[in-house]
Amino acid sequence: MEDPSLAALLSDLKDTEPQVRDRATQQLWQRWYRQKGTYGLNGLQRAEVLMTAGEMAEAEQLLSDLINQLPDFAEAWNRRAVLHYLQGRYSESLEDCDRVIDLNPIHFGALHGKGLSLAALGQYREAITAFRAALEIQPYALINQRLILECTARLS
Repeated sequence: MEDPSLAALLSDLKDTEPQVRDRATQQLWQRWYRQKGTYGLNGLQRAEVLMTAGEMAEAEQLLSDLINQLPDFAEAWNRRAVLHYLQGRYSESLEDCDRVIDLNPIHFGALHGKGLSLAALGQYREAITAFRAALEIQPYALINQRLILECTARLS
């Protein structure tokens, strides 16, 4: 049975009013970060602090430990995908993005990240597909529209 509050948030992502879309986006991120309660949230927050401080190895270890303890915690996989992307480890980022999407098919952030990783690997057609999938969920995300145009130009 589908969660009616989730369905409402997904509908709000398509609203013509920016405030409605922004609120829905924030609520989805909160839901994803809080999926595993205080323990999971605290782990993600510690990893973010480490990443911000440039302590990437420590952040990666923390996220990997969190993933080992909570393998269905999509946001832990997503944060590690971001870390890998920031380090230029695009294939590893792509693998983590795919895991997030397996766990949470509506994760527009992971779809966007998948597109970024594919584009960085020169796989522009596949990147366009990922950005389009993100746009199906979040149609007003101008960044994905722009990235589709950039990838299309690279194919010419």
